[in-house]
Amino acid sequence: MAVKNAKIFTVTSVNGGTGKSTTVLNLAGIYANKEMKTLIIDLDLCCGTIAYDLNLTINSDVFKLVEDLNNNKFKSINNYVSKYNDYIDVLPACKDPRYASKIKSKYINILLEKYKHAYDIILIDTSNELNEVNLVAFDNSDKLVYVMKNQSSDLKNMRTMVSILKDMERNNYIVILNESMDTNKTFFSLGDIKNIVKRNVDYTIPSSFYIKNIDKYVLNGEIITLNNSLCKKHNKGYKKLEQIAENLIKEKVSK
Repeated sequence: MAVKNAKIFTVTSVNGGTGKSTTVLNLAGIYANKEMKTLIIDLDLCCGTIAYDLNLTINSDVFKLVEDLNNNKFKSINNYVSKYNDYIDVLPACKDPRYASKIKSKYINILLEKYKHAYDIILIDTSNELNEVNLVAFDNSDKLVYVMKNQSSDLKNMRTMVSILKDMERNNYIVILNESMDTNKTFFSLGDIKNIVKRNVDYTIPSSFYIKNIDKYVLNGEIITLNNSLCKKHNKGYKKLEQIAENLIKEKVSK
């Protein structure tokens, strides 16, 4: 089997409730549709729900992996992931959030080095904090993906983040405006957003991708972009997500 060298994309936000984790899952579904072996690493260490959202049986997690690395007990990368389907695996966040503080940033480099040769794509889901773990994930990423909603608090926080990223001389990020969650709101225009954030929006997930009764699919552990009937019904939104997924792979990296 040929040795892989995964593209690594970290999906994050500047506020909670932006649809960040849902975006991670939808991107994973699109890569799976393209038969690309994909690993989701849940680094939202205290509040990560990826494995639970997918109704996976969690036999191990990132804390167990780090503990085994620390005690020279690490044997196989497969011992720590939970399989969703033939193309999507998940490395879950800490089952017990009290262990989150034990995940030191130095181990993120190690685990990514171990996993990147087994996958085509690694998607990292993070919290919205600028902590050491997230910063190391950023350093290892080909692209950072910021997901924000069309509301004043998100725009103000994103403006601050744009300034921070500029100071860090980091250009390898995109901004996604998620309008699929608030179909009844009056939105800021893209021109207004550019003026507030001091940066263009790269992609918009349109309000037409609003999924009625989405909780039903979440309870069933479904990934929306793997549901053919939903993708056909919301084709415009699916095509936008597909474009984002494809462009992440194609775009030149600029760290």
